This record gives sequence, C-alpha cells and structure tokens, in this order.
Amino acid sequence: MTHEFKEIIECYYKARQQGIPAVMATVVDVEGSSYRRPGVGMLILENGTVTGAVSGGCVEKEVLRQAQSVFKTGSPKVMTYDGKYRLGCEGLLYILIERFEMDNFGIEAVQKHLKSRTPFEIKSRYSKTEQNLSGMGSVVLFEGDQEFVFSNKVNTRIDASFDFFQREIQPCFKLVIIGTEHDAVKLGQLASMTGWEVEIIGSPHHPKHLKDFPGVTRVINAIPEELCLDNIDDQTAIVLMTHNFAKDLLYLQAIKDTQPVYIGLLGPARRREKLLSAFIEYFPEVADEFLDSIHGPAGLNLGAETPQEIAISIIAEVLATIRNQTPIPLQEKKGAIHDDPKRKSINVVSTRI
Repeated sequence: MTHEFKEIIECYYKARQQGIPAVMATVVDVEGSSYRRPGVGMLILENGTVTGAVSGGCVEKEVLRQAQSVFKTGSPKVMTYDGKYRLGCEGLLYILIERFEMDNFGIEAVQKHLKSRTPFEIKSRYSKTEQNLSGMGSVVLFEGDQEFVFSNKVNTRIDASFDFFQREIQPCFKLVIIGTEHDAVKLGQLASMTGWEVEIIGSPHHPKHLKDFPGVTRVINAIPEELCLDNIDDQTAIVLMTHNFAKDLLYLQAIKDTQPVYIGLLGPARRREKLLSAFIEYFPEVADEFLDSIHGPAGLNLGAETPQEIAISIIAEVLATIRNQTPIPLQEKKGAIHDDPKRKSINVVSTRI
C-alpha cells in the first residue's frame, strides 16, 4: 500500500500548488470479507480527480458522493458500506472521509521518509456509532514524536469515545534487476505495474538509459567491482539475469554483504548449484541468511515460456516470499482469503482506548 500512499502525496502536492481542495477516504475497519484490507485510501480532489482506491471499483462511486458533504462543511465523517446486498464480498466497510490539508512541512517529511526508506505510522481516530463525531481524523507519526495532521479538525488528545486504527507505512518494495536484456525489460515493466520501485544494473561497456526500461526508476551502469547498492533491506528483492555465468558470479559476489529478502537466479538447477559452489569456494564464510534468500531457478512453476510469462512467475514467487505464503489455488484455501496473522498485527492494529 506504500506506493499508493506515495502517489496520493504526489497528487496532493500538485493540487495544493494549484489551490485545489482535497479529501481523503480511508478504510479503517472491515467486518467480514472485502476486496481490500483496512489502510487503503483514495484522494479525491474537488475537480473530480481521484488517486487510489478503496475497493475493486464497486465502492468508489458512493465514496465520491459522500465526500461532497466533507468538501462543503469541512467536517469529517464515517460512511459504512454493506457489501452483503450489493457486492459478492459480504463485508461491512467503515470508511473515514476527511479533509486533506497537510502543510508543506508535513509533505516534505513524508517524502523524506519515503526516499530514505524509513518507516512511519498513520493513526486514524473514528467512531462506528457516530458518523459525524467532531475530532475524527488521521495523524502521520514519525520518530521523535514529530507528527502532522491530515487536517486541523483532528483531535490528537486521548479520547475514549474514539476507535483507533494504526498502520505502519513500510518502504516501497524495491526490485533490483541485474541484467539488461529484453526479459529484464519485461520484468521491470511488470514490477513497476505492481507498484514496486525498480532499479536496473547494467554494464558501463554497453550503457543503458531510463528510456530503455519503461516504468524503471533508476539505471546504474557499473561493473561488479564498482557496484554500490544503497538501501538494500527486507523490502528489497534482487534478480540476477545477465545470461552470463561469469557475470552472474561476479555480481553475486558484489552483493554478498547485503541482505535482501529475495535473490533470484535465472537458469536450471544445475546452473544454480555450479554458481553457488564457485561462489562459496571464494567466500566460505558468507552468511547463511544470504544463502537462504537465494531462489534458483527464479519463479514459480506456472509453465511460463515467454519473457512476459517468466516475469509473472518471478513476481509471483517474490510476493509469496515476502507475504510468507505457500502458493496454492485460492479455491483450495481454507478460511478467508486475507488471513495472515502477521500482516494483521503489522498493518491492522485496531484498538479502543
């Protein structure tokens, strides 16, 4: 969801410069099943422009209609949307709608944290019983007790009459692709469409540029010995796809001191074993965590053949890895679709004070 919030901030910044009022709608609670989980939001400008979404498209029209009163009065409200009679999800959504009037200091602080890949939190106070309770709204919280409210209507004092929804905004997920062939182009394009930040690593002997990779945010042309990757964290995946054994080995050596959540190797299992044997021979003391993060052949067994299909299989495996899931058909899954306790504890903390 981080990339969606990033897009919302970018859209709001431009609207603020033009003096266009904005309203933010956030799903703060769900009872039952829903298309999206709590924490997703959409920015609505007074001119009708919308950034983000709170569902697959079925709820947005009602949110737009309800937002008009917030534009008119400036007062926040909570709308409920019962999908039991109108959707197939059979869930009850609670959506907080409030003016979005963050000042320039707040915008800069959010952008700074997103750029430096530093997590922060957003805390929303709302009421399930009172649709127009004064003081409802959201606050962005940074380390060091720095905070910025979405609007001046927000009451930041502790109040037992409110429910609270708090979520951590993690760094945008990042994919580093080492390789510049046409399959790297397709993988970067799909990863970008998924909302990930994408970086391409290529050779300075055959330099590439951003225009060569649609959707990519950065291109680095560097030999392995001079490669310096910053901000490689547990929200980062790396895929080695130079199609050259010696180059893959050198680049694997170049990233040995990093700890991404996923490292993918193209090619058959025997190539992986040969590559890792040579790598460990040079670096026998390499961390077990680094070796455990290596997946080869990269991707899930989907029967992929084309570069586009191979990209889908790799993206799918990365998603399964970072979400701690064992891929199975959803029709074979018992219980709810979204039932990962870890994700709930990190992203959905709903308590009453």
